[in-house]
Amino acid sequence: WGSLGHVTFAEPGALVGFLGPRAVEAITGEAIPEGVQRAENLADVGLVDAVVSPSQIRSVLDRALGLMSAPDGGSPAGDVTGSPPASQVAVRAAVPTNPWDAVLATRDARYPRFQDLVRSLGDVLPLSGTAEGAAESGVGVVLARFGRLNAVVVGQTGDPGRPLGPDSLRIARRGIRLAGELGLAVVTVIDTPGATLSAAAEEGGLAGQIARTLGDLTALQVPTVSVLLGQGCGGAALALLPADRTVASSHAWISPLPPEGASAIVHRTPDLAPRVARHQGI
Repeated sequence: WGSLGHVTFAEPGALVGFLGPRAVEAITGEAIPEGVQRAENLADVGLVDAVVSPSQIRSVLDRALGLMSAPDGGSPAGDVTGSPPASQVAVRAAVPTNPWDAVLATRDARYPRFQDLVRSLGDVLPLSGTAEGAAESGVGVVLARFGRLNAVVVGQTGDPGRPLGPDSLRIARRGIRLAGELGLAVVTVIDTPGATLSAAAEEGGLAGQIARTLGDLTALQVPTVSVLLGQGCGGAALALLPADRTVASSHAWISPLPPEGASAIVHRTPDLAPRVARHQGI
């Protein structure tokens, strides 16, 4: 039953598992590898959110419960339909005249990423993995506070060389479910070079995870905002895009394929990607 918490903490060195190592060895005749059931390993594989020393538990629980509580009245949901008030209408920022310049800017190692956004929020509580035994670095989930409103922030980490696999989307879905169950707002951050193209991703159900993430987001009954922060390639970007409101940085872009892929399809070479980027309308 202890596995069913919305957030899970463990003390350093805590032994957590289905059956103790002595019993496992007695029944199977083989010793379970050292450290498998220790808190630190379980945090690495996405079963425990954080390893917390006894002296810190009280303050960490206080922060966690504060960030997991809906505002007074039990629900953050306000009027999320119709046009926003005039004071909230976004001002269109200047955008690069050449789409390829935007593509290159968002791929630059110095471009702001999800982690930079999280650091700017102040009071946040990072979660780890799916809570069901899967961890991947392509997506991060944090509990955060915006003014009086608590929210779950689900963000793609934006590493240009690291596409999203199915476990990243499972992590995103954990955050979305958590928000729905607790009545918290959701902010999604889109910044990805695309989905992983591999046999492992196919066997891991990548297409189904994209579809389920879309379904989870569109079924939410809490306020949702998506932020197109940087590069937005294909189904991996689409998975976190549906929201009541969407905002975008001035260099952000989205397309069904990266320009190099579209160039390879149309011209049989990726070398015409800058021209294709303009034709794609990104």
